[in-house]
Amino acid sequence: MTDSTIKGRELDIDQYRVREEPYYAEVNGEVNLFTIAAQCRMPVMLKGPTGCGKTRFIQHMAFRLGRPLITVACHEDLTASDLVGRYLLKGDETVWVDGPLTLGVKHGAIVYLDEIVEARKDTTVIVHPLTDDRRVLPIEKKGQIIEAVDDFLLVISYNPGYQSVLKDLKQSTKQRFMAIEFTYPPREVELQIIVREAQVAPDIAQRLVKLGEKVRNLRNHGLEEGVSTRLLIYAGELIRRGVTPIQACDVAVARPITDDRDMQRSIQEFVKAIFG
Repeated sequence: MTDSTIKGRELDIDQYRVREEPYYAEVNGEVNLFTIAAQCRMPVMLKGPTGCGKTRFIQHMAFRLGRPLITVACHEDLTASDLVGRYLLKGDETVWVDGPLTLGVKHGAIVYLDEIVEARKDTTVIVHPLTDDRRVLPIEKKGQIIEAVDDFLLVISYNPGYQSVLKDLKQSTKQRFMAIEFTYPPREVELQIIVREAQVAPDIAQRLVKLGEKVRNLRNHGLEEGVSTRLLIYAGELIRRGVTPIQACDVAVARPITDDRDMQRSIQEFVKAIFG
């Protein structure tokens, strides 16, 4: 292997480093749990609804641990080759290009498979040998088995709220991970997050938190999933930039989470009552 090849690979992995510490407000000891799991080389599953802070948490932890973070947004067309790698034509040559999983295994990154339930089941099984004491990645196309370096850590996220017969995570996969449960933050923590991230006054943040609580209660009345902290931050940012609270909450809260007109009107009534 030439020096230029080695430097090229270092540059490849270096681009995945988190340069600045992402803000994250801890809720229930998850930072220490994840740190210990990383020390034990234990694969981690983050469970929780959309927009509750799973991705921000993993970015925060990658920075704290000083490890590169490679994120893969899973989808139904994701193939094993997309994760492991493939041969590609470059000029007159056929060269092997490592996929994100292989890159992480070789260079000690955290590989984060976001919403893994969206990937095809025949794709997700390739991670199984990495989640037991073998910690290996078979690359069938090259006839190789790569042993993961010590700093490699596999993390997946999973939203139980969307599980169905067709899109659920197999028990054979679930039981290979320790699980950290996420939910919407407590009122005081969510207030702190919105003030920090949306840069709004505490009074506005308090009203947005109150709106979030009321909308989440609608899950018992037909709403599929509650409003995320992320959407409340979006509403706060719009308000800070001069959009009226009524319109900001309509476009950042009511319309993104439901297409049901009656449900949208119910949320709009909440907004009017809270913001006046």
